[in-house]
Amino acid sequence: MADPFAIWAASCLLLGLRLVPLFSFAPPFTLVTMPRMIRMMFGLGLSALLISAHPEARLPDLHAATLLQSAARELMLGIMFVLVMQIPFAALYMIGRTIDIQAGYGLAVVIDPATRAQMPLVGTFLALLGGSAFFALDGHLSLLKLLSASLEAIPLGQWTMPTSLAPLEQFMSVIFLMGFGLGGTAVLALFLTDLVIALLSRTVPQMNVLMLGFQVKSLVLLTVLPLSLGAGGALLMRIVMFSLDQMPRMI
Repeated sequence: MADPFAIWAASCLLLGLRLVPLFSFAPPFTLVTMPRMIRMMFGLGLSALLISAHPEARLPDLHAATLLQSAARELMLGIMFVLVMQIPFAALYMIGRTIDIQAGYGLAVVIDPATRAQMPLVGTFLALLGGSAFFALDGHLSLLKLLSASLEAIPLGQWTMPTSLAPLEQFMSVIFLMGFGLGGTAVLALFLTDLVIALLSRTVPQMNVLMLGFQVKSLVLLTVLPLSLGAGGALLMRIVMFSLDQMPRMI
């Protein structure tokens, strides 16, 4: 008979494969600079707490073949959690990049201190707003409840790949639609500004359209974007909560 402590430790490590990728690679947790080791230890510590709170979820045995198969299943489930959390922030980055290009900020990027990657200027601002909304709406508490419920609904090593991608496709469609709805006002305002500047360039050929367009569109963006975000704040919150609500359907 296997040692109870060994079974508990193996169960914690397996659950860690489900939780550690979420806190290591998924926003909004990656928006804050934190050592990878701290993220890993947090995920493993949370795994130990969940296993202690759900003793019935521990592994029944420690067969090597079963452990390898269970580890692969748990890692894939953790990747699914990361994917669901990445999609809404990818939508925010995309609409932010679209606004950047229209406003003439295509070459203006910021360095993400967490990933060291070049990120769009407005997209990074929208992602930070999304992260703030996530914590302001107690999204972290909802996520912890969801992780605890997933341990009850999907025992360790028992997860199987979904047979249909329809829920994921619907989720992505709705999320990206809401993302463009959030920044659509700014996109439309910049488009109309481009039309006006194009008409002026035809009537006043000697005008420096490039310099005038950059200055005017910068003023339009600084005026319209706060109004757009103020009017669409509820939509931003809906993006965050909709992602958490739909996560059980994805797994």
